[in-house]
Parts: sequence; structure tokens; C-alpha cells
Amino acid sequence: MDSTRQQKFSKLIQKEISDIFQHEGRNYYGNAFVTVTGVRVTPDLGLAYVRISLFKHKEPDKIINDLNHHASEIRGKLGNRIRNQARHIPNLKFFHDDSLDHVEKMEDLFKNIDIPKEDQE
Repeated sequence: MDSTRQQKFSKLIQKEISDIFQHEGRNYYGNAFVTVTGVRVTPDLGLAYVRISLFKHKEPDKIINDLNHHASEIRGKLGNRIRNQARHIPNLKFFHDDSLDHVEKMEDLFKNIDIPKEDQE
């Protein structure tokens, strides 16, 4: 369970990284459709785990590796945005959030279920 401080800081980081990706994202991941689905911050606020959702992309691991490669640059841009609100800027670690893919797979399974009709007497 995260503290209130961690939750507020996580939301701030999520919003700012989303804005950075919206304006400058093509520099990091090209034309992929990327969404920041969540951020978790360690209790010491030194490391932020950023979950990224990639919509129907064939190579999500490549994009996550590219983002992790550019993490220090993204951290610098994040620092410029939140420097008046945070004393320390956390290191960033990006992860692929495949929950939407899982939901889509489950919906397909439910659509294909064949339920036999009961005979009424």
C-alpha cells in the first residue's frame, strides 16, 4: 500500500511523462501509440516504475528497451517540468503493461463460447 505522498507523486509523474510523450514522443518510440497507464514510486521517491501500454504494436520489447535507453533524457525533461514541486527527480524504469492485450484476449474467448440452449418442456 502506497502512502498518500507516493500516490500524489506518482500521479504527478504520470501526468508529466504523458505530456512529454505527447509532445516529443516520436523521438523515443516513433509512430507507436503509447499510453502511460500508471506509475509506482518507491517509498524513498528515488525510483519510479512507469507502466507503458502499446496499442497493437508488433515489437513492444523494442520500444520498452528504447525508452529505458533514453530514460536519463526523459528524466531530465521531467526534472525541468517538476523542479518546483519535487526536491529529487526519481530514476525512471519503463515496463510493458499488457493488461489491455489480456482484456482483448479474454473478450475474444468470451465471444467464441458456444452455450447450448436448453430445451423447454
